[in-house]
Amino acid sequence: MYKKEFEIRWSDIDANGHLANSAYTNFMSHARMGFFMTYGFSMKDLSSFSIGPVVFYEHTYYYKESFIGKPITVTVEVSGLSEDGMFFKFEHNLYDDKGRHLASSDMLGAWIDLNSRKLTVLPELLLKRSEAFPKTKHFKLLTKEDTRVPGKSPKNLS
Repeated sequence: MYKKEFEIRWSDIDANGHLANSAYTNFMSHARMGFFMTYGFSMKDLSSFSIGPVVFYEHTYYYKESFIGKPITVTVEVSGLSEDGMFFKFEHNLYDDKGRHLASSDMLGAWIDLNSRKLTVLPELLLKRSEAFPKTKHFKLLTKEDTRVPGKSPKNLS
């Protein structure tokens, strides 16, 4: 499992004096990008293929409060990946300095071609590198159907 440590800053706190929900999202995003770089998905690599990651959703579950000046650890594991690498699902867990579980989050995303602005498969080189990703015990191969939530679809204002 990939781990990244952070210290909670003044700007990470909300009006209740604890870690803000937006800060959890920012820490998880930062940890994901560190994860990608560790496994050979640097910004240079991604830009050479004109691709980038996009988020479909993040579902976060909060268990305990955390406060300013305290260190936290964010873990990242892959819980799903499509055969062509287009779709990916991450599981994040956040812990305090005593190892107490603060929160967990499931994140679903995909790769987008930055020129066509459409979803795309991973280039062969990156797909090969993705085989080394640390995976959860409940890892599954994703299909396009796994990216759909029943009853949720765009509805424009009229």
